Amino acid sequence: MLKFDAARKTREAGIYPYFREIQSDQDTEVVINGKRVLMFGSNAYLGLTNHPKVKEAAINATKKYGTGMAGSRFLNGTLDIHTQLEHKLAEFVGKEEALVYSTGFNVNQGVMGCLTGREDYIIWDELDHASIIEGNRASFSTKLKYRHNDMDSLEKQLQKCEADKVKLVVVDGIFSMEGDVVDLPNVVRLAKKYNANIMIDEAHGLGVMGKNYSGKGVHDEYGLTADMDLIMGTFSKSLASIGGFVAASAETIDYLRHNSRPYIFSASITPSATAAADAALEILKAEPERIKNLWDLTHYALAAFRSMGCEIGHTSTPIIPLFIRDNEKTFIITKQLFDLGIFVNPVVSPAVSPSDTLIRFSLMATHTKAQVDKAVECIEKVFKEMGVLPQ
Repeated sequence: MLKFDAARKTREAGIYPYFREIQSDQDTEVVINGKRVLMFGSNAYLGLTNHPKVKEAAINATKKYGTGMAGSRFLNGTLDIHTQLEHKLAEFVGKEEALVYSTGFNVNQGVMGCLTGREDYIIWDELDHASIIEGNRASFSTKLKYRHNDMDSLEKQLQKCEADKVKLVVVDGIFSMEGDVVDLPNVVRLAKKYNANIMIDEAHGLGVMGKNYSGKGVHDEYGLTADMDLIMGTFSKSLASIGGFVAASAETIDYLRHNSRPYIFSASITPSATAAADAALEILKAEPERIKNLWDLTHYALAAFRSMGCEIGHTSTPIIPLFIRDNEKTFIITKQLFDLGIFVNPVVSPAVSPSDTLIRFSLMATHTKAQVDKAVECIEKVFKEMGVLPQ
């Protein structure tokens, strides 16, 4: 039997930070064990999980279609609202068609697991999301990892590939742990040089980045939509629901529709989740001021953490890593901040190396500057007591 005692040890030390039960809605403040705390650990970047139109859409869909589909999209699980949402998503991100999966994780598993063959190549950034790593494992292609956002490393891996084989470069738009943005212009440059295809994971870019606060993602921010062969996104962040999608050419989507095993063999997303994502997408498109406010808060928080002397890496987004660089200290600080009414997420090994542990501080468009000020004040207090800030 596998010996696993890490969780037991942190529980016994009173610093176990996972599975904290929330007894309220997912908002800028939540209730845990009867205590109100400020939520800076959520991916609900636009703060839409409580929007009246989103909740109303979910309720109405449940009344009309029921609570579940009891089958996959391939057989009995396709609703008209599934198809409607796919059309809207494809148009939104600028591709011919889109395909909705049960989760964003399933998208990466299902796309990468079947699009390339045994003689082909998948080239991926070492800090890509875990779902991309699982997609790699599902594929029979040769997998080549390059150093994070290092274009020389990417080029060296592309040079290893046979010229006449399919080469799929898979990147996060915004990297989920450290909040930095992919060097997409140079990824495109190298892909063109070596005749490679590109898949971008916009899980954290959708609803956050894009020209003129469009929320379409990193590909739109750089004006490189036409150079993306596949654009992936999730509903569980800015779109206030659960599920995911991939958008691409009509031919590619039709192939996935008939060959992607996580799509074919998973029950389709519920009517309520579908309608909620649809409603959130409409709000996203209609209210760019939400995204602008998110960025105003981001710049405000980044300036505060830099002024404090926090090590925050290369982030420029609403995901702000506060590096601790010690596993146990990261757990202790997370607990101390919670006791002060601040919910943040610890990121420790094996998700990162023990020397790269951090607290992930995430912003929502619905946070106030007063809430950010309170969090910064508490973080500075705890960081000073724990010797994290420079003397």
